Amino acid sequence: MTTSDDTPGAAPSASPHATSTTGASTVPGTSAWDGVAQTFARDYLSDRRTERRWRVFFRLAWLLVFGLIAGSLVASRGHGNVPAGPHTALIEVRGEIAAGAEASAENLFPGLKSAFEDAGAMAVVLRFNSPGGSPVQSGLINDEIRRLKALHKKKVYAVVEETCASGAYYIAVAADEIYADKASVVGSIGVLMDSFGAVGAMEKLGIERRLITAGENKGIGDPFSPLPPKQRAYLQTTIDQIHQQFIAVVREGRGKRLKETGDTFSGLFWNGEQALENGLIDHLGSLDYVAREVIKAEEVIDYTPKENVAERLAKRFGASVGAGAVKALQGISAIR
Repeated sequence: MTTSDDTPGAAPSASPHATSTTGASTVPGTSAWDGVAQTFARDYLSDRRTERRWRVFFRLAWLLVFGLIAGSLVASRGHGNVPAGPHTALIEVRGEIAAGAEASAENLFPGLKSAFEDAGAMAVVLRFNSPGGSPVQSGLINDEIRRLKALHKKKVYAVVEETCASGAYYIAVAADEIYADKASVVGSIGVLMDSFGAVGAMEKLGIERRLITAGENKGIGDPFSPLPPKQRAYLQTTIDQIHQQFIAVVREGRGKRLKETGDTFSGLFWNGEQALENGLIDHLGSLDYVAREVIKAEEVIDYTPKENVAERLAKRFGASVGAGAVKALQGISAIR
């Protein structure tokens, strides 16, 4: 027996949007799918806005850091204290004397110039704690000190804190007087050229050195090749000449105060008391003593150029900081 839709008592027809219950699964209707799509779209757009905000934040942060670094780098690198009157100008010579180092001609020249030009600086004190280094850098600094002395007619005093040896002493003899502690290390008037030779070890290991040069002396001093007598003699002549230059500067700077012996220019070093006896220094004393008792200007102002925080960051992070800033600048135009 069949039942039509209009038969009294028959079940009402299903709505076209009703959910079918055929089998165990449930199939959403059109309105349910629309709700899911709208929810997905809202979440997607929210995520995109959040991502864009963070991207803008980090780009602006990079620009801020870059701006602070750039602003600090162009700021003056002079001494930190402002002279209030007559004072003693201090220049520190610390660590290895080498190009690019703290004790380099490039780094010390601005401080020296400021110290000599300041009318309130009664005299300039060079305080040493250096084992020496490059004869070129030492010579440049020595020449600049003597030039500024003659130009500004100011006295220069050298004060040895711990060590003033080799290239540091090369600089110190430009001073009018040298002071040191009785236990300071002074001297080492000599020149060295160091290397090593691994020829024997290579032969034992069966390693062949293949060095191709244009010019018979182009590979002079190569540690993996034998050092011929002719090349050894040439290198010895070179450092002997530099040694003679060093000796001439010491003799000019110390004059008759220097008591030369057979060991004076041998590369030996002495403590402060011995250096005083040998005429390598003039007196025993400290920076405070020289400022107070000799210069008569007890206030000490440090003119040594100092690296600021931005410069240290720039050296540490190098090109990566610049690259990040450039990317940030390029990305600004893409921010929506």
